[in-house]
Amino acid sequence: MKQFFSFVIKEARHILRDRRTMLILFGMPIMLMLLFGFAITTDVKNVRTVVVTSQMNARTQAAVERLAQSEYFTIVATAATSREAELLIRSQKADMSIAATAGVKGGGPRWQIMVDGSDPNMAQQWATYAQAILAQPVASEAVSSPSSPLSGGVLVKLLYNPQMRSAYNFVPAIMGMLLMLVCAMMTSISIVREKERGTMEVLLVSPARPLMVVVAKAVPYLMLAFGILVVILLMARYVLAVPLAGSLVWIVGVSLIYILLALALGLLISSVAQTQLVALLMSAMVLLLPVVMLSGMLFPVESMPTVLQWVSALMPPRYYISAMRKLMIMGTGLREVATEVAVLTSMTVFFLTVALVKFKTRLE
Repeated sequence: MKQFFSFVIKEARHILRDRRTMLILFGMPIMLMLLFGFAITTDVKNVRTVVVTSQMNARTQAAVERLAQSEYFTIVATAATSREAELLIRSQKADMSIAATAGVKGGGPRWQIMVDGSDPNMAQQWATYAQAILAQPVASEAVSSPSSPLSGGVLVKLLYNPQMRSAYNFVPAIMGMLLMLVCAMMTSISIVREKERGTMEVLLVSPARPLMVVVAKAVPYLMLAFGILVVILLMARYVLAVPLAGSLVWIVGVSLIYILLALALGLLISSVAQTQLVALLMSAMVLLLPVVMLSGMLFPVESMPTVLQWVSALMPPRYYISAMRKLMIMGTGLREVATEVAVLTSMTVFFLTVALVKFKTRLE
């Protein structure tokens, strides 16, 4: 046990002495959290809107004022006809136009909404927000909690994220990406670095068992990953105002399983790679691109072709991100994430077993 702690302390000192590594380990999570939380956002804000005045009356004027008073839309111009409004949108002077048309007898006005559809996802959100605000009779309800109206005046309330803030979606995804990259990439580089410097031979001929050497190298990164997890959760709660609706114990517990999985992948990469450059390239190709493209971080898995959905099913971040969205945003319990936890645990055992089997006690 004394040898084990000596190896752990040795590796920890190597990490702490390297300021660039520490900057990457803690600077990257903070930078990405701020970037995705504030800069890269799909939130609806300040949509430039044109109002067509051909059918305006007191009731429609009140609805337009509710629209203007919200934080989502900015009235930039008025137009006499829908044709004039369309020309403003085509010339990039506006993003959307609204026009009141003849309403149903005994009911409220009907609205025609024209949206710049060059970005279909944002256009859909703009139209949904505008419909919700124009349909609401009470301004406070419309501004604070937009809902999606269906035909016949039926409104569907948006649960868990009533304001449709993109940070609610991005934070769990960033957690999955960062913990995977930091743990897997840094662990693989750590062992490969010993191979390049020739110090792995010294470790392998020492009285310490190879398994103890591997575990001792992984422990400091396990502790660092836990620290990064704490930083991410604190920033999510107090900087980005993302709720932690579920049990903090289960959030941390599932995250620890995922961290162990990432460490196992790092050990597996280190057993195959012979240089740090190869380890970085393998980490980027095997981890970075699949995490971003196929885990559901940016694009819904259900919208992918069937073949890519099958490939996505092999990506560990997909299950972690899904579990964190349920625990953090929806506030569910362990029963609702049992499938994700079972898959992550199985993957952890599998990759850890393969990594230890492939770890060679002799250098080629």
